[in-house]
Amino acid sequence: MDAETTPTPRATPRPAPGGDRIRTILFATDLSPASDRAFEEARRLARQFGAELVIAHAYDPASVLALGYIPAHAYLAWEDEYRASLEQKLDPLIDAARGDGIEVRSAILAGHPEQAIIEAAERERAGIILMGTHGRTGASRFFLGSVASRVIATAPCPVMTVRA
Repeated sequence: MDAETTPTPRATPRPAPGGDRIRTILFATDLSPASDRAFEEARRLARQFGAELVIAHAYDPASVLALGYIPAHAYLAWEDEYRASLEQKLDPLIDAARGDGIEVRSAILAGHPEQAIIEAAERERAGIILMGTHGRTGASRFFLGSVASRVIATAPCPVMTVRA
């Protein structure tokens, strides 16, 4: 074979669970500007694949408990109020996706963010997880860690990150 007819090997992406078509996209957002570009990409992919878009935000309820003892009724009231405020913050994203003709819903996830995102991806049978990154490097990344890097390491499906 000469050089012109030799086939070039190509990398093949890992197929989504249940086939080669992405049916569900899990967009994990921290509701910061770092997620804006990732949201645009999630919408683009949802339109391209005709996929459902699940817009998820994870929060760690243990962080409020670190403040000390909180009576159960006070904690439950706080959590209900907090979840309602998160739903309101997700509403503009839901509206934007619906405006694009995308089937969309929200998911408020309680727990360590990386674990909550991974569990949601499994539960939703997500074909891909999409999330923004803050682009931290050096000491700030070492001390703060990266939810995205921990999701990438343990996710049940491909993960796409979009740098802010």
